[in-house]
Amino acid sequence: MKVGDVCVKLAGRDAGKKCVIVSIEKDGFVMIDGATRRRKCNPRHLEPLNIAVKLKANASHDEVVGVLVAEGVEVVTKKTINTKEKKEKSAKIQKKRTKK
Repeated sequence: MKVGDVCVKLAGRDAGKKCVIVSIEKDGFVMIDGATRRRKCNPRHLEPLNIAVKLKANASHDEVVGVLVAEGVEVVTKKTINTKEKKEKSAKIQKKRTKK
């Protein structure tokens, strides 16, 4: 396996999703990113596909997503939570708890 190889995750929460190897760690693990979360992964939990993309080592998430979309791989990104809405929601919960 090398940087730029497209794989399918076999184990864990992201099983069945496609990812790209972003870097190879010294301890034998690889850093993956793409339709999965960016994280360190055991290479035994990956199944390489016959696709390799040009990617520099330690590429950002946006670069990885751009390369995968160009290859025709669908990448779904999660919506970020607005911190203002989160604070308002927690303030409402605290008010309900103090009224008792």
